[in-house]
Amino acid sequence: MRHGLLGFTSLLSISTTVLYRPGIFVSAFSLITPKVRERRLHSKSDRFRRHSRIYKLLSRTPSSNSMSSIATGTIRDRIQKIQDVIGTDAGNRGMKALIVKEDLLLASYIFGTLPTASTVVVLSGFPCCVNETPPTETDGPPGTMSLARTAVALGHDAVVVVDDCNSAVFEAALHNLALPDETKRRKIRLETFPPDFNDAEENRFQDLAKSCDLLLACERAGPGKDGICYTMRGIDMNSRGLIAPLHRFVLERKDGVAFIAIGDGGNELGMGKVIDAIRESPQIPNGNVIGCVVSADHLVAASVSNWGGYALSAAAALIRAEHDSTTKTSDDLEKTVRNWVHKCLPTEPQEVELLRRCVEAGCRDGVSGKIEETVDGMSFETSLKCLQEIRNTALNEK
Repeated sequence: MRHGLLGFTSLLSISTTVLYRPGIFVSAFSLITPKVRERRLHSKSDRFRRHSRIYKLLSRTPSSNSMSSIATGTIRDRIQKIQDVIGTDAGNRGMKALIVKEDLLLASYIFGTLPTASTVVVLSGFPCCVNETPPTETDGPPGTMSLARTAVALGHDAVVVVDDCNSAVFEAALHNLALPDETKRRKIRLETFPPDFNDAEENRFQDLAKSCDLLLACERAGPGKDGICYTMRGIDMNSRGLIAPLHRFVLERKDGVAFIAIGDGGNELGMGKVIDAIRESPQIPNGNVIGCVVSADHLVAASVSNWGGYALSAAAALIRAEHDSTTKTSDDLEKTVRNWVHKCLPTEPQEVELLRRCVEAGCRDGVSGKIEETVDGMSFETSLKCLQEIRNTALNEK
């Protein structure tokens, strides 16, 4: 029995009638118009955002009107400056319109204060190089591994989840991943899924969804209003057999589990939070088609998704440092900040080595389509400068 289409039934919420039962699947796509499908999809997304999990989450997360209860002015200012670093729209793709004020701060609070020994699931994989094997792009693996590193540094286990077609690159990224010595007790593992699930894969998915305590996504392909995942050029990745229904993790997570997403173009999972801005942007010409309609609880928009991963790692380190600072004096805080930033954020040489492994596994620049050590058409030196600026901002250094 195959379960892949179940995700789209859940996503589209086509009818109040039960359409899926073991061994039986009835498609009702032809029974309703695209406009009705989209309206129902948004309605379902809105219901998930209003679900009790969010109220439980907000009972631990102060409202955006009382940010002082999340962090002191010093830490808040640094996190805002980190958002400014990653939000320059370096690729000139209109991402500034996708920035949600305070979402990096709120996301970092949730990540940085997650109870110890939790399980963090990180979704990624954007197989936009559709005619290549592997079809994986260089934006995604570095940011994802930064988040996984941060998770174990904070005392959690991390599970990176991608499509089968992206496995080779993410395996290479995870191989010999540099981690702080004190994190050896925690684990990072990779799970991959095909476009259609058999019974064993469905059970594996359900077990993983039940174990998830925090859901992250970094440069993860997200479904548009018709349930299809598109490249920025509007190429359908589902019909080519590249996309596993990983959006189901968002729809089927446990109550109280937050979903934090990172993206840069509007077609990534979680971008439903700013779908109107995507559709209205003149710099995203296919926004009405490619825009992802599944919403994140908190969205980190960046010029490059990898940069968003670095930013969330650094911001979570700042939050943890403030919570761990014992005397609350300036010197004590800065010492604790330095310790946590060192643990959570990769170094530039480590990122050079990680990207080299990915490219050797066949990873390509998503803009040029070439097997080269560039990201989104920009030299990797540009990304390394951004990483350094994020680190310097977190440490309050010039």
